[in-house]
Amino acid sequence: MSATIPGWVLAMGASALAMTAIVAVRYMLTSGGFALATRMTRPGHYNGLNAQIGKEIGWSLLSAAIYGIPAGIVGWGWQERGWTRIYDDVGAMPLWWLPVSLFIYLFAHDSWFYWTHRWMHRPGPFRMMHAVHHASRPPTAWAAMAFHPWEALTGAVVIPALVFLVPIHVGVLALVLAIMTVMGVTNHMGWDMFPDAVVHSRLGRWLITASHHQVHHHRYACNYGLYFRFWDRICGTDRGIAPQGWDRKR
Repeated sequence: MSATIPGWVLAMGASALAMTAIVAVRYMLTSGGFALATRMTRPGHYNGLNAQIGKEIGWSLLSAAIYGIPAGIVGWGWQERGWTRIYDDVGAMPLWWLPVSLFIYLFAHDSWFYWTHRWMHRPGPFRMMHAVHHASRPPTAWAAMAFHPWEALTGAVVIPALVFLVPIHVGVLALVLAIMTVMGVTNHMGWDMFPDAVVHSRLGRWLITASHHQVHHHRYACNYGLYFRFWDRICGTDRGIAPQGWDRKR
């Protein structure tokens, strides 16, 4: 007598596979787009890095599955079971909650990233997992998801956990994911897409940009944030931004 797989298990698995494919395609399009922009605006910027880029893509596609599986399960739980606090009726919450929920998600994600990232720079965790990411020297637009599976797992659980705790409109959630993707890529691509007027402004002093994250990849024990420089400033780990002209020295 053969055992049959319950329909809900098959549906959940299909959702996880679909989300994995979506994350992988999103990565290829976003990283590929900014890599192409780099080659067009800064010819030769990635010269000699083809072997490294190949490894970055390989690790990133593995990470796509690790990010996609919990996201797919959560998506299935939202649509089929109503398990999450994602809502699609904009009138279900006050309008002011839309920007507030956006900030809560970004700040919570940034806080988790800062402290887990800082922990992964301890000798043991660094050798076990985070060294994979820092093997990109210098990082490129393809390096945003180049993680060891254990590191990818620490990042993959944040947003899926938050949707069970904090109400968020599906459109705002999409915006959170877009910001996460774009900033993850652009902070590694080797040049700053923001003009100097933004990077050196009061706003720029609190935002992570490529010129800020580049210092982390150069000096390691500093500049751990993902979106904001809040925790770096509070904890004394902010070492400022790379010197002028850093993006022309590769």
